[in-house]
This record gives sequence, structure tokens and C-alpha cells, in this order.
Amino acid sequence: MAVASGRVQLVTVRQRTLTMARWRVLWITMAFAFIALLAIVRILYLGASDQGLRATSFADALLPPRGEIVDRNGVPLARAFPAYALWFNPKALGEDGDPLVRSPEEVANKLKAIFPDLDEKKLAAQFAAGKQGYIRRRVLPEEANRVQEIGELALEMPMENDRHYPQGSMAAHVLGYVAADGKGRVGMEQVLDDKLSNPATRGTPVPLSIDVRVQGALEDELARGMKLNQAQGAAGIVLDVDTGEILALASLPEFDPNKIDARGQSLMFNRVTNQVYELGSTFKPITVAAALDAGVIRDLGKRYDASPVKVGRFTISDSHNLGSSLNPIETLIHSSNTVSARIADQLGPERMRRTMMDLGMNERPYIEIPARGFPLWPGKKWPRLTNMTVGFGHSIAVTPLHLASAYAALVNGGIWRPATLHKLGPGEAPKGRRVFKQSTSSRMRQLLRTIAVYGTGRNANAPGYRVGGKTGSAEKPGAGGYKKSAIVSTFAAAFPMDKPRYVIIAMLDEPKGTVASSFQRTAAWNAAPIVGRLVPRIGPLIGVRPDDTRDVDISDIKPLIPEAASE
Repeated sequence: MAVASGRVQLVTVRQRTLTMARWRVLWITMAFAFIALLAIVRILYLGASDQGLRATSFADALLPPRGEIVDRNGVPLARAFPAYALWFNPKALGEDGDPLVRSPEEVANKLKAIFPDLDEKKLAAQFAAGKQGYIRRRVLPEEANRVQEIGELALEMPMENDRHYPQGSMAAHVLGYVAADGKGRVGMEQVLDDKLSNPATRGTPVPLSIDVRVQGALEDELARGMKLNQAQGAAGIVLDVDTGEILALASLPEFDPNKIDARGQSLMFNRVTNQVYELGSTFKPITVAAALDAGVIRDLGKRYDASPVKVGRFTISDSHNLGSSLNPIETLIHSSNTVSARIADQLGPERMRRTMMDLGMNERPYIEIPARGFPLWPGKKWPRLTNMTVGFGHSIAVTPLHLASAYAALVNGGIWRPATLHKLGPGEAPKGRRVFKQSTSSRMRQLLRTIAVYGTGRNANAPGYRVGGKTGSAEKPGAGGYKKSAIVSTFAAAFPMDKPRYVIIAMLDEPKGTVASSFQRTAAWNAAPIVGRLVPRIGPLIGVRPDDTRDVDISDIKPLIPEAASE
């Protein structure tokens, strides 16, 4: 009986064990089924909602978060890259714990040693108040290592995608910057915002017309001119006369797009495209060209009265006595206001106004960036005095970019084309519109060259480069009239004049008479030398090598130039 009872108990234990095992299997199966059900529900939810559409594709993951901007030769101007940020997290050690091991003042002092531009007192106040936030958005790896050495857990270093400008402040007014919201501001970053952000296009770098080699040289020479002449600002442009492409555009002082602060914000105004100036005597070649084109000037040897011009209660005079009469060539060489006014008067306001309109002087400059100044335009009906003063660059205010495009039309055969910051391929140059006859343009190349050889442009006459151009020194308007102590000095040039390729505009805002300019404030002494130094620097880089055996032929007008006749 005992043996039978033991067997019964053994069977009972086995049954219980088997039953328990079956229940365990059942519970495990049910758990897996529940998890699978949750997964299926999640998949169905994602499929039915737009969450799945926002999932990152493999191709999208390989693309940069924002497209790259490059110069015409592929040199990076703006690119996205992963970078460290410095963030203060007051809850790093919990809700009730003190976030800093050291005092706020001590931590702020240590960060100041790493980042000298930080406001130490403001930073210490932020730490003391326990206010979370960014301390710095862009931190270099070596700086990140130094921050880690401080040993404060509340100083966190998250990795973020950042916009970086490897050329620093170069071409800042062309590029603009990317704000904290990820949107482009000011320059081509704003213009190209959609293209640079679109996954379909952001993988391909966008080439601009800018050449960093030319841009760097232009900025360097403008900065040098500013310093030598104690000017408050400068502007410059290098423009292809046949396509309208801008190889360099600079407005000084510049800002650093890698570091947008209050000072940077104050320097974003673009003097080349947004500021309008009365550009003075640089308009005189336009007046002469319009008169040649209209047949008002048929003989370059014709003498014009050079005495002061009286119109009503106003008198137009020259800065100094240039003699009793001048021919059109001497008018440009010596920059005569009186004869320029008389030529404009003979041309008449309708034809003068039409020429200025054909050159785009009555509308915002043609360029992609949003900062484009509207000219101060005399209106529909020009009184006689207005027409005469426009003839020598007053009563009308335009941007330096307007002037560059006008000079391109003067020397390229007479065709005006809009300026562009996009790189153009072969055959992509706009057709443009004819403003001057080819014969007029050919004559203007001669006249502009004579100014650089015999006139006020001598300091721009870089040997071998056949530079031609015109100076302009205009008083700035102020309350109650023009300010005698403040002028804008400009030199508008083209080279090489036997076959023009590029226009250069160099402008100084309120230069002072210094030792470097022989105590002169006029463009012949401060703006022209900038061009004279710049051309030999950039010429070989853009396909123009010095050649003393070539020049534009001025033999037919030399007899009309006293300086040339005495050689």
C-alpha cells in the first residue's frame, strides 16, 4: 500500500509540474502576442499618420543639413558642419542640488579665460540665478577640451549642426549669414534659402560669380586705402564687362558671419548696393558719351567756354582756373564742371534723362541680394539747372553698382547688362540692351585711357595693364547744403583698355588729407591709387597679364592734348 501511495503522489507532482509549465508557456505566449500586437498597432499608426512621411530616408541622412556655397572656382564660402555648443544646465545634479561645484564667479572667470569676449559679470549672474541657456553656440574642439577640464557637470557640450564661413569675414556682405532659426539673412544665404534647405537640391554646391582671390585683394586694398586716408568707410566692385558677373564686391567695415553680435549687426549695411551717393565727376564720361552718340559732339577739337556758368541765381564753376576754353578731351582730363555742364545743356534734358534711364539709374540696381538702394532721381521733368548738374554727377544719387554697370556699357561696345552674383556658363550672359553705338564706345575707351595717362587718373595707371578711368570727388549733402569737410572719393576704371575685360570701382567715404595722400582729399590722390595697386594683383589671376607692347590707339586724339603734344 505504501508503494502504491508513493506512486500516486509522484504522478500528482508530475501533473502539477506539467500544468504549471503549460501555464508558464501560455503566459509567455500571451506576453509575446501582446508585444506583437503593440508593434502592429504602432506600425499601423505610423502608416496612417504623417509621422512616417517625416522619417529620414537613407539618402537624406547622407546630405548636409544646409547646402554649400562656393566661389566660381569651387572654393568653399559657406558650409554646414557638426560643432560643439556650450550650454548651462542648472538641473544637471538634480532638482535640489547646486548645479556648480565652484562659485558662479569662479566658473565665469575660468570661462572668460577660454573665451575672452564673454561678459564675465553677466555670466556669473546667469549662473547665480540658475538660468539655463546657451553660453556660446560655436565652440572649437580645443576650446571644448578646456571647458571639460573645468570639471563642472552643468557646463554641457551638445553637438549641433552649425553654419561655418571658412573665409571668415571675406565677402560677408555678399554671403550674409544664417540666423538661429536656420533661415538665411541679408545676402545670398537669404536669396538661396530654399535651394540650400531643399533635400532635392542641397546636396549640390551653389557656385557664385565671386572669385575669392580677387575678393581678398579688393578687400585688402580698400582696407589699406581706408587706413592711409582715415576714411570712415569704403566700397569696391570688380565686374566682368561682357557678362555682368561680379568677381568681387566689398563694403567696409565688414562683419564676421561666424560671429553675429551687436557690432556685426551695425556693420551689415551694404555701401555698394544699398547706399546711394552723388558720385561727382565719374558721370562726366557718361555725359560726353551721350553727346557723342547724339551727334552733339562731332569734333573733339571743338573749344567750349570754360568760364563759370550762371543759371538763375546759381553759378557753376571749377575747383580752379582751367583756362578760358577746353575741348571735350581736356574737359575729361582736367575734370571741368563748367564745360561738362555746357555739353549737358547742349544735349538737353530729354536725351540726358533717356541715357540715364537706359543705364538703369532710375531704378534699384540689378543684383540678387535684397539690400538694393533706390536712386535719388530728379523726376520726370528736368529743369535746365538740374540737367546741367547731372552732367557732372550732382542732383542724382546712385549706388556704386549702378556706376559699375554704366562703365561696363561705356567700354564693352555699348551694351548694358544687369549685374549678377551667380556664376554664368558659356552662352548664359544676358543679351542686355544697347545704350551707346559701338563707335561711341570705341571713342570712350580712348578718352578714358587718356585720363589715366595725362589726367587725374595717373595714380591708377598700372604699367602694362592699360588702365583707363575717371576720378570723382563729391561733397556729401547735409543739413542746409553740402558739407565742405565731407566728400566721397571715387575712381571708376576699366582694363585693359585695348580690349576691356573688367570694370573696377573704388570708393572712400569721407577720406581725410593725410601724408599718404599728400594732404589731398580728392580721388586722384586716394581712390585712384587703390586701383593702381589692385590691378597688378588681380590681373594675372583673371587672365590679364601685363604687356607693355600693347595699348589702345590714341594717336588721332594726341594732337588735341597739350600734355601729349609737348612730349
